Amino acid sequence: MSWQAIGIFDSGVGGLTVLRELARTVPQEDTIYFGDTARVPYGTKSPDTVVRYSQEIASFLIKLDIKLLVVACNTASAVALPMLRRSLPVPVVGVIEPGAKKAVEATRSGIVGVIGTSGTIRSSAYSRAIKKLNPSVSVIARPCPLFVPLAEEGWIDNEIARMTARLYLEELQKAGVDTLVLGCTHYPLLKKVIAEVMGSGVTLVDSAEETARTVADILKQKKLLRPEAEQGNHHYYVTDVPAGFIRVGNRFLGGKLGDVYQVSLEDCRIETEKD
Repeated sequence: MSWQAIGIFDSGVGGLTVLRELARTVPQEDTIYFGDTARVPYGTKSPDTVVRYSQEIASFLIKLDIKLLVVACNTASAVALPMLRRSLPVPVVGVIEPGAKKAVEATRSGIVGVIGTSGTIRSSAYSRAIKKLNPSVSVIARPCPLFVPLAEEGWIDNEIARMTARLYLEELQKAGVDTLVLGCTHYPLLKKVIAEVMGSGVTLVDSAEETARTVADILKQKKLLRPEAEQGNHHYYVTDVPAGFIRVGNRFLGGKLGDVYQVSLEDCRIETEKD
């Protein structure tokens, strides 16, 4: 099984920041990335719909013989993880638990900030995960919806990004948070600006980095790591025309994605029905 690939899925391109960290942490591993670009975003969908989408994609990836599944979408991590863990024959890792664990470890004041999309913040998934680990930690959550289009447009280090960050983060600064969870896979691209606004006394928790570490630990424990001398290959599937995904994806990864294959939604549904 060690030669099998790691499966990763997201509603769109944001999960590529998780893939990027995986490629840094376990560069010897192959990955198969699935972006559900025809149905993005998931944050506006009902939990039942997100669970169904997640089941369809997971079924498709299992057919490609993956050894571990990373749910790189915060919304899917919040609502579909229990179902996926019950139904799949491979380990399943979400992006919320690793980020919450790191935040609890990092905070000194016991006041943790969480930023994410409106859907993620509304779900209270990070707050629940943090409170489960340490009920005494105070969590202040703030939606930052404009960070997503800024990241996709490449406006990550200009005055517009800084002004937006100042407006969003002012409340968290005043509340005295000493740890800030980047609770959206787009947000690591804005890490420099967010760090500037929050100041050197605040620890930023990148859920993508923490998820990659968790994946590496699980593969090591289960003796599923490929030899370090190997070089991993990365394959991409999307549910809409690949052009937009390739344009933004190259920006996220800082290089060429390689081949991106379009999969019809009907194919995913057929896979699920066959199960």
